[in-house]
Amino acid sequence: MQITRLTQQIQFIIEIDKLKQILRQTLLTDGSRRENSAEHSWHLAIMAVVLAEYAPEGVDLSRAIKMLLIHDLVEIDAGDTFCYDVQGNESKQEREAQAALRLFGLLPADQASELRSVWEEFETLQTPTAKFAAALDRIQPLLHNQQTQGGTWRIHSVTRDQVMKRVAPVETGTPELWSFVQQLIEDCIAAGYLKYAPASTPAK
Repeated sequence: MQITRLTQQIQFIIEIDKLKQILRQTLLTDGSRRENSAEHSWHLAIMAVVLAEYAPEGVDLSRAIKMLLIHDLVEIDAGDTFCYDVQGNESKQEREAQAALRLFGLLPADQASELRSVWEEFETLQTPTAKFAAALDRIQPLLHNQQTQGGTWRIHSVTRDQVMKRVAPVETGTPELWSFVQQLIEDCIAAGYLKYAPASTPAK
C-alpha cells in the first residue's frame, strides 16, 4: 500500500516538471526572454512570504503560498492563456477544469482532494486567502512590465483601462498595496510604457 502511494506521488512530482516548459507572455525583468509558469509560481510564493505584512485579516499565509505554488499547474494541459486574450479566455475555465481533474488525479485520493480544493478556492476568489493570492498574481506581471519599459503591454498594445481592470482584485485582496499599484501604473503612463488608449485608426 505504501509503495503504491509513493508511486503515485512520484508520478505527480515528475509530471509537474512540465510546468517549466509553459511559457507566459511576461518577460523576465531583464527582458532577455519570456518567463515560464514554474518561475512565475515560485516568484509569487516568495512574494507572499515577503509581503505577508500587507495581508488582510483572515488570510492563511501557508495556504496562500500553497495556492500560488499550484494555481498554474493546470497549464501543463490547458496551456497559458494570456489575460488579455478575449477569445482564449472564453474556453479557459473548461480547459483548466479538465486539466485539474487529470493532474490532481495522479495523486493519492486524499492529496488529490486537498490540492483540488486549494486550486478551486483560488479560482473562485471568495476567501480572504484567495483574494490575497490573486492580488499578488496581478502585481507580479505589473512589476515585470514596469521593469521592461512596457514589456508585453507594448507588444500587445495593452491600454491603461485593460490594466486597471486586470489589477482591480488588488484593491480588495491587499488594500494596503492598492495605492502603490495605482501610482506604479501612473508612473508607467508618464514614462510612456503604457498608453491610455489604442492609437486611433486614420480615417479613410
